[in-house]
Amino acid sequence: MSVELTDAQLELRERARGLAELIEPFELRCEHDNGLGAKELARLKELVLAARLNAANMPVELGGQGLDALEQVIVEEQLGRLTNSLWAVVWRPANALLACSEAQRHEYLAPAIMGRRRGAFAITEACAGSDPSLIATTAEPTAAGYRLRGEKWFVTSGDVADFLIVLARVTPGGEFALFLVDKNLDGVTLKETPRFMHTYVFEHPTFSLDAEVPADALLGAVGQGYSLTREWFVEERLMIAARCIGAAERALSESTAWAAERVQFGRAINENQLIQAMLADSAVDIAINRAYLYDVAKEISAGADRKLAHAKAAMAKLSASEAAGRVVDRAVQIFGGRGYMREFAVERLYREIRVDRIWEGTSEMQRLIVANHIAKRGLIGLLSPPWG
Repeated sequence: MSVELTDAQLELRERARGLAELIEPFELRCEHDNGLGAKELARLKELVLAARLNAANMPVELGGQGLDALEQVIVEEQLGRLTNSLWAVVWRPANALLACSEAQRHEYLAPAIMGRRRGAFAITEACAGSDPSLIATTAEPTAAGYRLRGEKWFVTSGDVADFLIVLARVTPGGEFALFLVDKNLDGVTLKETPRFMHTYVFEHPTFSLDAEVPADALLGAVGQGYSLTREWFVEERLMIAARCIGAAERALSESTAWAAERVQFGRAINENQLIQAMLADSAVDIAINRAYLYDVAKEISAGADRKLAHAKAAMAKLSASEAAGRVVDRAVQIFGGRGYMREFAVERLYREIRVDRIWEGTSEMQRLIVANHIAKRGLIGLLSPPWG
């Protein structure tokens, strides 16, 4: 099915593209300085608010933009063109925060929507990555609330976060629960800030926890932590797929222009069939994955079954992230030696796109999610078009 965008959605795409173009000049500064300073981040915050793209996934009545899944995909696709993961400056609070109580909404969600506070999801641990059953962080009930003990790895944007959304097991039963934990609380320690292959505008630090939180730090209910986290994964996997498509399109656009200008052996290299084949394969990868992602996003916007949405989001992330890897790799090859220089966007994209096959669920885990859906529910919902 071809998803025909409405005039409002076309305007949204242009607005998101315009914001991306305003952010793009910050890329090299971010690369050279391993991040941006307070002045630059404040300027970017102004741009986000002016573009009316803050908290795209949050309801209008709470101060967000109230965009559905398809509209969010449209925005994230344009932001995905940015290197240094500068799309992360366009904040979108974790959808788990919609489970906030009234008091929590005032203290955490409302400020997060307006960019006055920032949260970071803390899930992964040293021994618990793809297998969440190995999570060892505990929440022991106390007279005043809960004592959290454990260590969380790869807390994306944790360096600039004001609070953490911590997944833990409540003792003695071991039920999953989420907790809102202020980062300045006694017993919350930023233990390490590793350096990674990509230059992300923020960081992915490790936190150790030995802190007591009040009873009202519980987000949702005990036993609800994993389901809330899974809903966050579904949304994030769609957004990763969208950003992968945007990154791939930028890489193809730049390599297409380069191939038309670069002359070797007396002619532009885009006259060589091997280069033409790489450009053609990349165009196919992008077009096919965009069409599928838009279909899935439209289906989810229309209220698709949650289990089916989980499987289809996994398919979208799996396919788009692996396709983007192929596209960007070809772009580096077309650029030759310059494609290995950090001054060129294709080099930065090459390092950045690799993590999309790992975070928010590895490619292998996405395959298992799809295979599990097939085993339990068959192929009908998975392969049938949304109009069938």
